[in-house]
Amino acid sequence: MSTSSSADWARGWLDGRTVLVTGGTGGIGGALAEAFRDAGAIVVATGATDREIAEADARETAAGITHRILDVRDTGKVRSFVGAFEALDVVVNCAGIIRRGEELSAEVFEQVVDINLNGSMRVCEAAAPLLEKSQGSIINIASMLSFFGGGLVPGYSSSKGGIAQLTKSLAIAYASKGIRVNAIAPGWIATPLTTALQNDPSRAGPILARTPMARWGRPEDLRGLALFLAGPYAAFITGAVIPVDGGYSIS
Repeated sequence: MSTSSSADWARGWLDGRTVLVTGGTGGIGGALAEAFRDAGAIVVATGATDREIAEADARETAAGITHRILDVRDTGKVRSFVGAFEALDVVVNCAGIIRRGEELSAEVFEQVVDINLNGSMRVCEAAAPLLEKSQGSIINIASMLSFFGGGLVPGYSSSKGGIAQLTKSLAIAYASKGIRVNAIAPGWIATPLTTALQNDPSRAGPILARTPMARWGRPEDLRGLALFLAGPYAAFITGAVIPVDGGYSIS
């Protein structure tokens, strides 16, 4: 288990709280699961396959995190999985896929939207009763493509635009329940999903040239914001979609 003090400042309000991170075996999801773990939370992170779970369990940095399989495409399984929690304080919706160059196919488009957008809604619906009891919060993972289009990824872009609107809509719908709903919109983050782009100078060059901070983001760059949004200092923040992109979206 990590001994880093990078999340110690959040222990006062997250120690012993229960956090669910869907897609928590991946690059961004894994980093957020570790951040909540380091802040003292009880963390359950999900993946879609046995292989994802096995690989996550094998990582030394993931010690202390419980990994479970969850298919966010299946409403019944989502309700059963989430309903089994005795308590739940924070939900991070990070389960998602991208299929560059394939999403102009209606079938692939549908698959991407069903996982990224519909899957997030399924988890939110299932978690709402528990989050109402704990006066907890939801953190959705949006994208810079929530704000503009992507010609190679219309399904991903549509799903992430939908995540932004879902976040705002559920923030209104759940406010009376005491549940806050916010979203983080990452920019170009160095994860396995972007490895091909990082290794292609013709793609990486323009990305870095447009990014004012002139580097790829790291999954760890999202940790502080996620912890903040889950805590009491964000008590009057709901419906926000906050970019973490090194300035890419404003340049």
